[in-house]
Amino acid sequence: MRKLTVAMAVFLLMFVAALGVLPVNANDGMAVNTNETVQLTEAQQKELATLHKDILGKRKEVISKYVEFGVIPKEKGDKIITRLEKKYEKLEANGFIPKCEKSKCKRSNKEEVN
Repeated sequence: MRKLTVAMAVFLLMFVAALGVLPVNANDGMAVNTNETVQLTEAQQKELATLHKDILGKRKEVISKYVEFGVIPKEKGDKIITRLEKKYEKLEANGFIPKCEKSKCKRSNKEEVN
């Protein structure tokens, strides 16, 4: 009886260990659209512009509060706000379609292959 219990415990441990070794794809059920080019309509771009402007305004507000409370210095806050504005301008120039960085693109392409 004891040998059976030990054998079952070993089998259970091996089974759990085997499940932990199996690769997991982070994009299961999600299509990655890296090869196709997508064009947004004017209405879609306007809607995204509105959302991004709201987000930009809120983030600027948060940074301003951090500066006001003394969490970050004013120069750093101004630098962060400038960077956020440049990011918005770049997004606007791309038609509100985010362009991923090369390192992120490489990682998502590897995930597709696996």
